[in-house]
Amino acid sequence: MDMKVLVVDDEPNILMSLDFLMRKEGYEVFVARNGREAIELLQKEIPALVVLDIMMPDVDGYEVCTLIKKRKELAHIKVIFLSAKSKPVDIEKGYEVGADLYLTKPFSTRNLVGKVKELLQMAS
Repeated sequence: MDMKVLVVDDEPNILMSLDFLMRKEGYEVFVARNGREAIELLQKEIPALVVLDIMMPDVDGYEVCTLIKKRKELAHIKVIFLSAKSKPVDIEKGYEVGADLYLTKPFSTRNLVGKVKELLQMAS
């Protein structure tokens, strides 16, 4: 099973805690501080799953997810949106651009880890 996870968030504390959390679970973790960095990373590394913030400078999470789902070599990647945007319209848009799951901040780390495992088992 592919154990690579890409975490994308412009909030350093969230990035650090998610990085730590995923590594503790045994995943190989890559981090990106914004959408552009995430896209550059996806040229080199193909993770099994991306944990993606929506509100970021330059390229937002919706755009990153759209790009992932449009590219044949990336389309299999599972995407979890992790966002402070909790309005139904935002969540709906998340699923429309191809998210596998949409979680709102603040989030339960245990719940997130469980969902990551679930999605990766489905993918394998």
